[in-house]
Amino acid sequence: MSNPKLEVLTPQNSQIIFIDHQPQMAFGVQSIDRQTLKNNVVALAKAAKAFNIPTTITTVETQSFSGYSYPELLDVFPDKPVLERTSMNSWDDKKVRDALKANKRNKVVVSGLWTEVCNNTFALSAMLEGGYEIYMVADASGGTSKEAQDYSMQRMIQAGVVPVTWQQVLLEWQRDWARKETYDAVMAIVREHSGGYGMGVDYAYTMVHKAPQRTSKLHEALPPVRAAA
Repeated sequence: MSNPKLEVLTPQNSQIIFIDHQPQMAFGVQSIDRQTLKNNVVALAKAAKAFNIPTTITTVETQSFSGYSYPELLDVFPDKPVLERTSMNSWDDKKVRDALKANKRNKVVVSGLWTEVCNNTFALSAMLEGGYEIYMVADASGGTSKEAQDYSMQRMIQAGVVPVTWQQVLLEWQRDWARKETYDAVMAIVREHSGGYGMGVDYAYTMVHKAPQRTSKLHEALPPVRAAA
């Protein structure tokens, strides 16, 4: 019998879920720099959009406790409904289960907060009760301590969860640089979110391939600085 985990992630065989990327949850994260975490989450979301990956976004107790999802995440999917819950375990919510089922993809890429609670319980339940394969994006998730993150990841790996990182997922979906329909989108994500790798791409474009110097959209959107009177 073939091992389904030997299959690489493709735009055709995977879906993604973002769990509880909300300010109150992010406040408690200590396993990764919170700004880096947000960068990685938004990059992963842009990757999912570029490859048209079926996407589910879910939140817990938004108005009573946790606050709204990162605006940068919602900006990537402005028309996507956000599935609100009360349970810490997303799998307990029928709306979430129905959304996953409707996507008809057995490989579920997961990014969420906190790893040791919401990610852990969802992953174990979705595997046990739903028969899903779970790919946990470790650097687009966060725990309340390094130990909480590490031991939670170990527990899930022992149960059969596959650990991945956001850039790994992006490039696994791309797979071949000859895939021109997504090449430009992938390069745009890399240049904005991949740190040194992105800087290297910028350098190659301008200094090697002689592309014109680009100006960031953020800079273009800022008002001119006025000298103090």
